[in-house]
Amino acid sequence: MTRVLLLVPNSTYRAADFMAAAERLGIEIVVGTEQDIDVLATGRSVALPYDDLDSAVGHIEGAASAQPFAAVVAVDDVGVQLAARAARRLGLPHNSPSAVDATRDKSLLRERLVEAGIPSPDFRVVPLDADLDLLAAEIPLPCVVKPLALSGSRGVIRADDREQLLDAFARVRALLETADVVAECGALADRVLIESYIPGIEVSVEGLLADGRLQTLAIFDKPDPLEGPYFEETIYVTPSRLPADQQRAVRSAAERAARALGLSDGPVHIELRINADGIWPIDVAARSIGGLCARALTFGTGSSLEELILRHAIGEPPPSLDREGAASAVMMIPIPAAGVLRTVHGLSEARSIPGVTEVTITMHAGQRVVPLPEGSEYLGFIVARGETAADAESALRRAHAALRFDITPPGEASPDPSATAAALR
Repeated sequence: MTRVLLLVPNSTYRAADFMAAAERLGIEIVVGTEQDIDVLATGRSVALPYDDLDSAVGHIEGAASAQPFAAVVAVDDVGVQLAARAARRLGLPHNSPSAVDATRDKSLLRERLVEAGIPSPDFRVVPLDADLDLLAAEIPLPCVVKPLALSGSRGVIRADDREQLLDAFARVRALLETADVVAECGALADRVLIESYIPGIEVSVEGLLADGRLQTLAIFDKPDPLEGPYFEETIYVTPSRLPADQQRAVRSAAERAARALGLSDGPVHIELRINADGIWPIDVAARSIGGLCARALTFGTGSSLEELILRHAIGEPPPSLDREGAASAVMMIPIPAAGVLRTVHGLSEARSIPGVTEVTITMHAGQRVVPLPEGSEYLGFIVARGETAADAESALRRAHAALRFDITPPGEASPDPSATAAALR
């Protein structure tokens, strides 16, 4: 049986879907994880020190010595650098570590795009201990302040004037000094990126790279405006409603961005902004779409995105890369207020909306919830399908409107989770 090493960080939503895809394909999964995770109980595992890439590669090489792996696949950002280095060591298809490093360091990303002549905002890297009072006059406004290595819009704040800039810098600095962020960002936790704000509509491209050529699997529209001060993504809808010529330009811009970084193999998720001055790559990730958003995508005769990624990784051509005919959409349910999640009302009503195929609450009763820009999670996900993109989007909005979230404000007594857990199912 073909063996694949699946790199799974503790915080991922995606382990179960990859495991299910592997089972359907008859692939044996060995899980490379930071510690035991319940959802992975059916697979073999190897503990890896994700914060020490050289040591982790050595562990993987040892695990492969007795029984080789056909591929190393990272399910989320945390594992992509390790996947590239381990696959290179084992002689398997891989992206160059240098290319993947540029997807995890936004300053490197900007440098590579500028070097390739690709539209990119003006930017500067500022140490956390800088006197921003002195620098503020030199920074063009409006601007965006962001961490170098976080994803999902965490810590990303727009500033339109000097006061907002100082406040945004202080908030991002405080975030970068928290223990979990220091652990995730490592050496990149001591600086921030400040770049010019790029106006326009935003889309994302989901694709697979093979020998540096991009096969676009989906272009997602983001119908809710992302203008700041925070950039909480909510709805993704496909197929795109952009004109055909603009979609071609988006696909071309996405491929150029991936090539500029040196990416050549495997899944990519690329965010782009479109305005009168062109198409601007905002972020490039060497992995597929995050959270449970991939559940909005089905290919050929029913293949999941995870199946396509695993087939590609082991060199097995998929039956089809064509997305299913129906329109589809996904909503990442935003957190309306900070506090402790008590209950979610209206789940049955939301799930009964025509076109809605799934409403999943991923947070649990009694869990502390933190909105963006400091937070890193969503309350859950809604998936819908429809005859048109507008139909799928409408179903999402109706389902979301049916939900009501009972969140205890910070400082108030927390509820007993056992008394309310059933309301989240």
